[in-house]
Amino acid sequence: MTHRSRTQRLALLSTATALVTAGLLPSTTAFAAPPHRAAAVASAVAAPTPPPTPAPTASPAESVKTTDPPSGITAELPGKAKVRSGAIPMEGGSIDARVYGVDTPDGATGFAVYDIPGDRLPLEDALKGFVDAYGLMGGGTLTSSDVRKTTVDGHPALDATLTGKEGDESMTGSIRFISDDDHLVMALTYGGAENEKDLEAMHQQLLDSLQIP
Repeated sequence: MTHRSRTQRLALLSTATALVTAGLLPSTTAFAAPPHRAAAVASAVAAPTPPPTPAPTASPAESVKTTDPPSGITAELPGKAKVRSGAIPMEGGSIDARVYGVDTPDGATGFAVYDIPGDRLPLEDALKGFVDAYGLMGGGTLTSSDVRKTTVDGHPALDATLTGKEGDESMTGSIRFISDDDHLVMALTYGGAENEKDLEAMHQQLLDSLQIP
């Protein structure tokens, strides 16, 4: 695994996803944005991501219930979450976003809550924004596959498998976007491909425990 904290990467990617999919950045030409917009992007990405600190890990039996206080959305994570939050600038205002992530020996897992009505953003665009953001943040290469629509307690949702490269290391993971009346929710698990089975089990635990009031 690279020297960058997996939880920091989770926070960076989640923030970048919101920036791209909210329309602030053109998904494939972000670095060609006007200087004033580029400065706003740099500020928005940097603000929610303080220097990484070691995050505790735990087995599934030691899961910690994690709650996003503004929305009441909860999930079980394998340890105490590191929390990043920030206001993401948009035309006419901003979107508040919060990311809850945990490092484990196998990778990183967590969820993000964006205070934007789910129907304002097609879930396919959210996924594309995430994949594009990965490259924009210098994380390597990333592709999505096995994209499938579903519902979660009546909420529209989209699942996908992620594969990528970080230097010489092969990466793998899973992602789900869920849309409700007031929020866009992202659940993500990502790590080294050699830990694929453990990552899949970790992600399933995350999905099974995720509750939207």
